[in-house]
Amino acid sequence: MARSTDIELYETQELIDELMRRATFLGIIIHARDEFRGSWESGERAFRVQHNQNLAVEEVGRLLALVGEHLDRHCA
Repeated sequence: MARSTDIELYETQELIDELMRRATFLGIIIHARDEFRGSWESGERAFRVQHNQNLAVEEVGRLLALVGEHLDRHCA
């Protein structure tokens, strides 16, 4: 079992790449395009959405729409 500090040894992109390679990963990853260390209130951010071949583009769109609807209902 990995120690909690072991994950700190990896770059964010390395972790994302590992998930994208896994046949068992079924989902999407949304992350800041650039390294982000500031306050979210300090301005707009650019994001990347990544998915692997386990989801078609249409499925990704539907999943993002469902997440958006859920957030609208439960976080407003």
